[in-house]
Amino acid sequence: MKMPRIDEFDRRILRALQRDSARSQRQLAEEIGMSQNACWRRLKALEESGLITGHTIRLDGAAVGLELTIFMMIRTRQHSSRWLETFRREVSAIPNVIDFYRIAGDYDYMLKVVAADMNDYDRVYQRIIAKVELEAVTSYTTMEAILNGRDLPV
Repeated sequence: MKMPRIDEFDRRILRALQRDSARSQRQLAEEIGMSQNACWRRLKALEESGLITGHTIRLDGAAVGLELTIFMMIRTRQHSSRWLETFRREVSAIPNVIDFYRIAGDYDYMLKVVAADMNDYDRVYQRIIAKVELEAVTSYTTMEAILNGRDLPV
């Protein structure tokens, strides 16, 4: 997809929405320094271009009982399209997996998993290894989130 050209007004809109997407269009237009209609047209154009992919909120994991964050590093010997399709489908079906990347380096995949506790994480681990053949899994448990869900620097 070709990225749209964006100017400083578009950047202001994007930065403001990353901080708080629940604000009204009137409030957004006032903060950006443009008319409500002009701001609305730009917002619609940013959405239609695919630059804005949704509007969400962030939850406090600990407040909802998901206090543990673990990064799973996965290595496999399997690289067929059939294996990859199965792996992607099975991992994507696990709600505790909140980020899922194919990576370069010593491992092939990295998953960010949230869990209530180590037993909850072990259920995720067991579910994955029961569905797909893996060569190695290394897990890193976080102790503190220093930066998490940071806004993109636009």
